[in-house]
Amino acid sequence: MKSLWKKWEATLVMALALFSLFFGAGDLILPPQLGFKAGGDWWLLVVGFSISAVFIPIIGIMAHAKLQGTMFDFGKKVSPLFSLIYCYAVYAISILLPSPRTASVTHEMGIAPLFDSSPLLTSAVYFSLVFVFVMNRSRIMDIIGKFLTPAIVIILLAIIVISVFTASWDFGLSSIEQPVSYGILEGYQTFGAIGAVVVGGVVIVSLNLKQESGDYNEKKKMIGRAGWISGMGLLTIYGGLILSGALLQDQFDPEMNRTGLVSAISSFTLGNQANLLLSVLISLACFTTAVGIVTGTADFVKSRFDNSQKAYAITALTGSFLGVLMGQLNVDYIIAVAVPALMFIYPLTIVLIILNALPEKWTSVQVFRWVAGATVVFSIPDFLSSLGVSGLTNTIAGYIPFAAVNLGWSLPALAVFLIVNLLHKSSKNPN
Repeated sequence: MKSLWKKWEATLVMALALFSLFFGAGDLILPPQLGFKAGGDWWLLVVGFSISAVFIPIIGIMAHAKLQGTMFDFGKKVSPLFSLIYCYAVYAISILLPSPRTASVTHEMGIAPLFDSSPLLTSAVYFSLVFVFVMNRSRIMDIIGKFLTPAIVIILLAIIVISVFTASWDFGLSSIEQPVSYGILEGYQTFGAIGAVVVGGVVIVSLNLKQESGDYNEKKKMIGRAGWISGMGLLTIYGGLILSGALLQDQFDPEMNRTGLVSAISSFTLGNQANLLLSVLISLACFTTAVGIVTGTADFVKSRFDNSQKAYAITALTGSFLGVLMGQLNVDYIIAVAVPALMFIYPLTIVLIILNALPEKWTSVQVFRWVAGATVVFSIPDFLSSLGVSGLTNTIAGYIPFAAVNLGWSLPALAVFLIVNLLHKSSKNPN
């Protein structure tokens, strides 16, 4: 009995760590507005959003449990060069988009309501502090992080419960034509799949690949249980916030931006003081996220340059400087700017996660190469479309299933996966 309790205790600790990894404070601005737009179709939007923001990241953790390696191992089967380029691309996107977005969220939710200061000043001070913490690698961030996430979750659960039990449940009309596919694409903005690939391995190695945790299979099972527990927690929070936005659709201005809506819902359900507390907590949580992204990127570059501390410092300084430039922009603009990059890198990340999580007999080197290639090729029309390039891309997209909802890569990737596996099987059994 004691050993069973110890096993589940370790699982729960790991589940909380994984939840904290995926539960980015900046992502909290996404679900309420989705529900606000979806009205009575909110549950369809939850289905789509949970696919890309919850289940794919958890499968990414399963893949890490199987590989028990690093981010570089995710694309290594395609080729080492491909994997290296992929890693640099992911880190570049991380340092250019989600990291600066944390400063923008901090300004709009934590600074602007209290002080009449410019976004540039907030961004400059914010990333100056980020640079200081990255260079000193203080454990303060870890300690603060352990308290921030539970505090934010408690407040958000209170918002959800009050919304559910006090609202009239008279949903308005949806302004979203394809709620499931729209939810999938909006889930890209959580960067959950990228987060799973980038830091999932670090969490697993540091928290549960210990000798006392058991052999390889036991560790794998424990990671799996923790992954699904954290996934259900994410689904509860994201789904509850989407529902809250839908239930309170008639209470606020339809043109309200994301951060304004979160603040308005918080004030409406809990009062101004609780909203102020939530804003402060979210600002602190955003800061720890930015420190983590810049540190992770600097660590990766350092590892590629013979553990050079100079490379680490230059990367940290570059990441902080880019954060100042991008972080002064408003949240909605950064989200819009992120769309083309996500349209290109997210499908490939999803495919690499799924392939690495599948059994080895279905994921030969040839399968990795052909499926990854097909995903990149069929992501190009979606990528160009997100840049506003029409004409030829629209004509090509007309012949690709699901291209109209920016998921044109999905069926071709699946088809190539099945074809290459069938050819591989028939080559082994010619009779």
